[in-house]
Amino acid sequence: MSADTLTDTAQDRLARAKEAAREVARLTSADKARVLHAIADAIEAQAPRILAANGDDISRGTDAGIGDALIDRLRLDEKRVASLASAVRDVATLPDPIGQVVGGHRMPNGVALEQVRVPFGVVGAIYEARPNVTVDIAALALRAGNAVVLRGGSAARSSNTVLVQVMRDALEASGVTPEAIQTVDDFGRDGAKALMHGRGFIDVLVPRGSAALIQTVVTESTVPVIETGAGVVHIVLDSTAPEDWARDIVVNAKVQRPSVCNAVETVLVLKDAAERLVPVVTGALQAQGVTVHGDVAVAALAADVVPATEEDWATEYLSLDVSMRVVDDLDGALEHIRRYSTGHTESIITTDARNAERFLAEVDSAVVMANASTRFTDGAEFGFGAEVGISTQKLHTRGPMGLAELTSTKWLARGAGQIRA
Repeated sequence: MSADTLTDTAQDRLARAKEAAREVARLTSADKARVLHAIADAIEAQAPRILAANGDDISRGTDAGIGDALIDRLRLDEKRVASLASAVRDVATLPDPIGQVVGGHRMPNGVALEQVRVPFGVVGAIYEARPNVTVDIAALALRAGNAVVLRGGSAARSSNTVLVQVMRDALEASGVTPEAIQTVDDFGRDGAKALMHGRGFIDVLVPRGSAALIQTVVTESTVPVIETGAGVVHIVLDSTAPEDWARDIVVNAKVQRPSVCNAVETVLVLKDAAERLVPVVTGALQAQGVTVHGDVAVAALAADVVPATEEDWATEYLSLDVSMRVVDDLDGALEHIRRYSTGHTESIITTDARNAERFLAEVDSAVVMANASTRFTDGAEFGFGAEVGISTQKLHTRGPMGLAELTSTKWLARGAGQIRA
């Protein structure tokens, strides 16, 4: 941080980020790639320091009883730190979106019009217990020509402090103003309020975290917000679902990393397939330590099922729990999804092409799949290098957010003396 950070305010940092955004916007694509490689190198070089800080956060979180899901998101190890650096390098190699021509045409009077991508300016982010987000958002923002202001929450305070300082030092060593990466963590709730009310400084604000955090940011902000929603994610097992596909996909979607938003939370089984699939899928889940919360039909077909309540259908567990329900037909599955989905990701397992296409067409979520694990809803898996989050709204973007989603557009008009009659 600069020497005056002991006496500055959160708004001072927002103002410095806005000024720095002008410098970052002037960087060439090669300059931005060079800076990102320097950040990746610095993260690797400072891994012991980063891990020590993360250890402090883990100890504090464990003592506070923040829960296994948040501890998993919070935890860094050597492999995860190496992955942070690797993700930054991946972002550096992605095509630079700035200056890309989105569209255009020539007016009848000869004026040539082009719509091109430009940086937003200053991207703000409010998130919880996710030190990887500190690096991912900073890298994506810089590659797209933006400055960034971060509010990472108290659970990851030590980790984020070190990560931000490492990245700022790398910027300065590369001849780029370190003010392009700011944190308001040390201002606590006042820092979050400064971001939400930073009209004129923050061009777009992205919240990531609990449903309560996201709702607070959406309702209280006076700046534009891209909402990243909770993941009450569904998988539908159609009458034609092969047993091995149903078993393997559901287990992967629940067990591989249960604490993330693209993990499945509800499995809907069509009645015609229930006797065949419910015992197979529940048995495979339970063998992995998953508690199945099932309706009466599920409980009749499988052992050790916890009775599901109405609350279960709307719950994002983020743990080794899953709800399961038998529905009459595809219409019943679609109705359940319309009622309980948060619009994140839904998948159907089927060999019936008509049912697959109907599901893909009718389900109104950010990502809709056929015969694939919901765990693929991820910026890195989609080829974005990293992600800002999964947008569940319909404006300005939807689904995994990468570089293009951190840009706006402007129109360029090139004439030769034309005037409007």
